[in-house]
Amino acid sequence: MEFSPPLTPGHLEQRYKRFLADITLEDGNMVTAHVANPGAMLGLDKPGARVLMSRSDNPKRTLAWSWELVEATPIHGGAARWVGVNTAQPNRLVAEALGAGRLAPFREYAHIRICPYQA
Repeated sequence: MEFSPPLTPGHLEQRYKRFLADITLEDGNMVTAHVANPGAMLGLDKPGARVLMSRSDNPKRTLAWSWELVEATPIHGGAARWVGVNTAQPNRLVAEALGAGRLAPFREYAHIRICPYQA
């Protein structure tokens, strides 16, 4: 998935009030980032974890930073992997993968229409 501008690395200090996180940037500055994930994020919000954030130039936003990814090690061991924490990104990721032909079962379809969920 391509992020524009590129993501900024840092280390998680703490997550609090469900939607806020304090993150230390590589230059030592600390910023508060929006966490677009109301879930418990068990095992993903450990202080010291490596994180990647996006920055918005929108002056109407309260917080310029958004927490996008966290580096996590599987419970049963193995190599660490980047895990998405921003719940707004999965639909964009799937659309990008479909457009690039990366989802084999859908490659032969000429058109794919994504419909909003209706209860």
